[in-house]
Amino acid sequence: MKVAELSAITSAFQEIKNRAELRWQTLYDSGKPVIMVGTATCGRAAGALEVLKAIRDELKRQNLDFPVIEVGCLGHCYAEPLVIISKPEYPPICYGRVNPVIAERLVKEFVIGDNPCLEFVLGALEENDLVPSFSDFPRAKYEKKVILKNCGQIDPKEIDHYIAKGGYSSLVKALHIPPEQIIEELKRSGLRGRGGAGFPTGRKWEVCCRAVGEPKYVICNGDEGDPGAFMDRVVLESDPHSIIEGMIIAGYTVGARYGYIYVRAEYPLAVEHVQIALRQARRLNLLGKNILGSDFSFDIRLFQGSGAFVCGEETALIASLEGKPGIPYYRPPYPAVKGLYGKPTLFNNVKTFAYVRHIINDGAECFASIGDERSKGTAVFALAGKVVNTGLAEVPMGTTLRQVIFDVGSGIPGGKHFKAVQIGGPSGGCLPESALDLPIDFDSLSDAGAMMGSGGMVVLDEDDCMVEIARYFLEFTQSESCGKCTFCRLGTKQMLEILNDITQGRGRIDDIDMLSQLAEDVIAGSLCGLGKTAPNPVLTTLRYFRDEYEAHIKEGRCPALMCRDLIAYYIIPEKCERSCDACVGTCTVEAITTNKKRIKVIDQEKCVKCGTCLDACPPQYNAVIKLSPPSEVPS
Repeated sequence: MKVAELSAITSAFQEIKNRAELRWQTLYDSGKPVIMVGTATCGRAAGALEVLKAIRDELKRQNLDFPVIEVGCLGHCYAEPLVIISKPEYPPICYGRVNPVIAERLVKEFVIGDNPCLEFVLGALEENDLVPSFSDFPRAKYEKKVILKNCGQIDPKEIDHYIAKGGYSSLVKALHIPPEQIIEELKRSGLRGRGGAGFPTGRKWEVCCRAVGEPKYVICNGDEGDPGAFMDRVVLESDPHSIIEGMIIAGYTVGARYGYIYVRAEYPLAVEHVQIALRQARRLNLLGKNILGSDFSFDIRLFQGSGAFVCGEETALIASLEGKPGIPYYRPPYPAVKGLYGKPTLFNNVKTFAYVRHIINDGAECFASIGDERSKGTAVFALAGKVVNTGLAEVPMGTTLRQVIFDVGSGIPGGKHFKAVQIGGPSGGCLPESALDLPIDFDSLSDAGAMMGSGGMVVLDEDDCMVEIARYFLEFTQSESCGKCTFCRLGTKQMLEILNDITQGRGRIDDIDMLSQLAEDVIAGSLCGLGKTAPNPVLTTLRYFRDEYEAHIKEGRCPALMCRDLIAYYIIPEKCERSCDACVGTCTVEAITTNKKRIKVIDQEKCVKCGTCLDACPPQYNAVIKLSPPSEVPS
């Protein structure tokens, strides 16, 4: 671009930035308290909209006009709904597990009065600390927020909030430098794709930049279908402009003029926020024709997927965009050379695009200084399962599994013992306690039989049966197979049948070797990543928890007491309190009766092994027990 044109771009954006910063500054310099409520999907599920209404209603009753802002997810999903109150002469205070009653009290006693209601503050108070801040949380020293930096801090529906926090400055900077320089910057940063494969981002952009064919396309993969994963959803809901800015920079770099954000329709709030963000960006001429008065034009459309897990694979997603069935095709040629409508297509994950603005703005060295030697930057994980603090965590690459689970996630609830962590989505691996000190990076996890994947992390405890866990995840991937490859279609089905037999007490000892052989065949004979990784849960559980398979087969026993066909519930007569009918009242199939001595008895023919009787029995009696094998009837 010419010098005069670059000057015009800078001038046009400076005017937009000044207005945005003024709005942001006015918000916090007005002398009024500012109330922020987390209304991402996790917050809404916990009742955030009711809390939001209670705050607004109370302010209206008090005839007060204080700013109330809806923000995204802070990552502390275990403590939703979250409310942050910023009041002059006080640090921002975050309150957790807020309900409408607490919300009204916060308005009356803190927003209006001077009582900060410390009993509702999120985080334990330290000695000599009046109010804990997020930086004081024990987990904060392990976290490094890069792409989650804005999440929970701005209104995702207000583009001025994003710009005031430095948004779109990277786009302006990128427009001042040649595309080749941007590619070199990405290469030096060491950024690898966060969709699962971990391919070097700079190399992929370079291939697409050099590819011959017009028009070129940029696709953002937001088809997050992993059970227990919600990282991409949170970024799309809480900071959609970061993805849009990254895609515009990508379009300029590779010479594309059109882009698509592919989001599954099961993410309605993400869809809504992205649509709003696209409209706002077009209105300010940050998106569309002749961006900021330059000769560069780039526009983005939102495409809603139909929920097929296989469409997370790039070629299947492209087929879906073209209106075809979401079925992968053989590579090469790769999409960067021949993708959407047969044209060169740059394909990256939500998180990958979100990193781009930080690398351009802060420099490759800054990003490369985070992480370890083999994997640069940060990793975003969705902590789910048997962990105290479920939610999102962004940590430097190289952080150990132990630090994420026990220091960030605060360990296993209920005093239970850690057994395994399933990492990398449904096609990831199950790693045992001996792997807890493994550094989280692409290569270390791969060597252990797992993978980084898109960032799902499901924590399992002593009550989880690893054979059943392998069966559960294989059932998911088998049902989501497109059926194109014989090995994936039939091989995973045969593996699932074997696992069903083992968990139901019909397993044979040679089933273990058969599972291993089938798994290797499925990996070798499958076309796309779904089939090539589907056997991972089986292979890793065979590798680290073979004794549980043998217990199921040789002894007809489930060591974790999880597999329903291998357990039974009984009531110990000596412990049963005759005046208590708690178990009787909770049994939905009426399998529990009372004999003449007022002792409860479970009819094994009727019992569906739901476990409600065990949960209902008062702990002081502890009369209900669970046994495996079920034939071991107590005397």
